[in-house]
Amino acid sequence: MRSSICAFLLLAGSTAYGQSVTSPRNVPAEQGEKHLRNVRQLTNGGENAEAYFSRDGRRLIFQSTRDGRTCDQQYTMWVDGTHVRRVSGGRGKTTCGYFMDGDRRIMFASSQALERECPPRPDPSKGYVWRLDPFDLYTARADGSGLRRLTHFGVYTAEGVISPDGKRIVFTSLKDGDLDIYVMNVDGSQLKRLTNEPGYDGGPWWSPDGQRIVYRANHPHTPAELATYKELLGQRLVRPNKMDLWIMNADGSGKRRITHLGAASFGPSWTADGKKIIFSSNHHTDPKLGNFDLFLVNPDGSGLEQVTTAPTFDGFPMFSADGRSLVWASNRHDANPHETNIFVADWVN
Repeated sequence: MRSSICAFLLLAGSTAYGQSVTSPRNVPAEQGEKHLRNVRQLTNGGENAEAYFSRDGRRLIFQSTRDGRTCDQQYTMWVDGTHVRRVSGGRGKTTCGYFMDGDRRIMFASSQALERECPPRPDPSKGYVWRLDPFDLYTARADGSGLRRLTHFGVYTAEGVISPDGKRIVFTSLKDGDLDIYVMNVDGSQLKRLTNEPGYDGGPWWSPDGQRIVYRANHPHTPAELATYKELLGQRLVRPNKMDLWIMNADGSGKRRITHLGAASFGPSWTADGKKIIFSSNHHTDPKLGNFDLFLVNPDGSGLEQVTTAPTFDGFPMFSADGRSLVWASNRHDANPHETNIFVADWVN
């Protein structure tokens, strides 16, 4: 999820299946960002988001609208911002890339089976909504070759994350008529649905030991709320303005809500030691401002701590496996209003 982003694209510095010639720039941390040191901006211009580390911490996979397209394709780059390479085929829209198989392969969601071109944007009259594009999960070699379609559901199936042992995928899908979380083996076998309550359950992320899953959820509480949710869902839309964080065991048991912020909280992942969860939220500000910041919270919901303080969007955080680095997407230091770029910083405990 992003704040509104302008359509300006900065194409210099990368080409399809090419290498970046731009260099990252060091930027100052904002006042109060005591956990961040040596902040580097890795991209410069347009829409760039959902950057996630390879297991060895040397590369990132991210989505971007560069190369003249108006919707996201998948790219990889080194953690210093060089060697940008497109690793998706260019058809349809993609999202939620992740490294797998010892960093030899990647996984991402794509709408290419049903949409060759970029899908239309949601009707502005609907307010702030996400479009549930007809994604399915795909895997490929790390250079983008050898593409394989992993799911064949033909409806929104995305937000996939590989388990720490590399054997399972947790993801979100509309396959059974509601937005729920599923788990399956990396070859697509042994599919299991983990959530069943009406409403949006999504954004799942494994704990470092693979025993727990944190996710975001919004379960309608009144008949009117449920009717509105289902009406939007029938139009393949969802309104994400109120979501909180939940935790469950890897088998779907023990579900419990850990935040009660009454705002748009999303993009949770874990610190490398599994002791805390990092996520993005706008609970502390006027939602109309698009000001999301990163926060830490304990798995029991205590110890809420603000991490970023820039007066704009910060989201999609992920720690490197060794816990020394944090990558996230932000509108800070944008050359043009509302551009989203990828940032990485040394983490200070």
